[in-house]
Amino acid sequence: MVLYILGKSKIALALSVVTLVACGGSSNNETKPVTEPSTGITPIEAPTWVAGTFEPQNKYKNYCENPRTGNDPYNNSEPYPDKAGSELHEKMWLRSYSDHTYLWYSEIEDNDPNNFNVADYFSQLKTKQTTDSGAQKDNFHFSQNTADYKKQTQSGVTSGYGISWQFDSVVPPRKLIVRYTEPNSPAALLDVKRGTQIIEIDGADFVNGNNVNAINAGIFPSEVGESHDFKLLEPDGTMVTKTFVSADVISSPVQNTKVIETQVGKVGYLQFNSHIVLAQEGLINAIALFSDENISEMVVDLRYNGGGFLALASQFAYMVAGDHATNGATFEKTIFNDKHQSTNPITGNTLSPTPFFDKKIDYTTYQFTSEDLPSINLQRIFVLTTGSTCSASEAFINGLRGIDIDVIQIGNTTCGKPYGFYPQDNCGETYFTIQFKGVNAKGFGEYSDGFVPKESPQYLSEIKGCNVADDYSKALGDPSEGMFSAALDYMISESCPVVALSRAAKGDNKLQSGAQNDGLAIKVPNQILNSIILENKINSHLPIK
Repeated sequence: MVLYILGKSKIALALSVVTLVACGGSSNNETKPVTEPSTGITPIEAPTWVAGTFEPQNKYKNYCENPRTGNDPYNNSEPYPDKAGSELHEKMWLRSYSDHTYLWYSEIEDNDPNNFNVADYFSQLKTKQTTDSGAQKDNFHFSQNTADYKKQTQSGVTSGYGISWQFDSVVPPRKLIVRYTEPNSPAALLDVKRGTQIIEIDGADFVNGNNVNAINAGIFPSEVGESHDFKLLEPDGTMVTKTFVSADVISSPVQNTKVIETQVGKVGYLQFNSHIVLAQEGLINAIALFSDENISEMVVDLRYNGGGFLALASQFAYMVAGDHATNGATFEKTIFNDKHQSTNPITGNTLSPTPFFDKKIDYTTYQFTSEDLPSINLQRIFVLTTGSTCSASEAFINGLRGIDIDVIQIGNTTCGKPYGFYPQDNCGETYFTIQFKGVNAKGFGEYSDGFVPKESPQYLSEIKGCNVADDYSKALGDPSEGMFSAALDYMISESCPVVALSRAAKGDNKLQSGAQNDGLAIKVPNQILNSIILENKINSHLPIK
């Protein structure tokens, strides 16, 4: 079934999956029977791997080594779809699914799945090629426990302290910096300041110590109500000790919305942390305020926005540019692998460009409402960026540039993810594998090494703007904070101010690898490693960027 959202344009949100088949190859694997617990279901045979031969993915879907029982609380309490299978069933599904939908399917090595566990097999089902800069082409290949994923995405709730961390180094000397805190979270109630660093956790030396288990347990509490003592270094050099008690924290993706008076008139500012559905109301309220105040310039702080719902990026771009600039225009055209040049392989829908959406969306039914979105009809916009500005945030920038809205980039090079995926659940794990890339109305989408701020851009991936360090000494939204201040100065002088670039020159937000010190490396959540912020209230058939 396909639901069409009504409005100036329409979006198809499909609830079905299309399967194609490819074939060829040989194998000598042994077939083994799989027994199922006393359910009355006939046991099935384990599959056989044949190099180069790919069976339909649905032949293996939901056949699990450890099938879940009971009802799924995140899917209207429907029974889990799991059936008794084997680890090999799970790997063969991943193999066929990847061959069918992965953007660079022809670059995957068809290795024998019997030589891997499920997690390791999925990890290698991706291209090993690199971009022009030498970086891995696919840095966004990961999976997450389905229950954890759905808890986070369907309620906007995560368990913890409400701190967004900057992972500068996960090996000694380790360095984690507080980027911001969520309102009313345990950290906010304890007045944890932006720029604060960890020194000790429960008496364990965080910076140089070897008690990695204690460190991880403190930073990533497994349950609500856990208590951990943190010794912290505040930005002004003050050493403090605070006791954090973990809680379920609701995300506030739009913060610090304000209008300030400047030499060039009223400037609107908002901190936009994530393209999750909870952001829709915050963005609407911010744009309505800016419209009422008749702002002349706007600064969108995307420095920690790792992406999310592509439709929300389209809505926000419309609200910035307005009806005249976006009418009939393409926000983004989606391109899948060469097996699917006219049809979306996940939804089965005919491919058509994503427009600039001008209506509010009811994300419980995935349909547009009759409510028009507000807009401010700006001809240029300032964006604050770092290496954590990713995916849907980059699509927002690229989409506006595609209709000749002047985007001024202040900060550092973005993460470089013109790609997206449809999260897919199987046997209690949710998989994220790149399935499409996006291009704007001008056909441009090659920014896999990120958008780069340049005073005099020469290439399409370079954007007019200034390379400015992330300033942890000031609160986000403070007009004297480094990036925001640079944007305000640019509005007056139309040139880049002289600012300290020491941090930016080192490549802001590039995580130090723990590859040579694995025993002492603390863990980093997948969504942080991959610059992904997971989407709120989406199912496995809606795209994430």
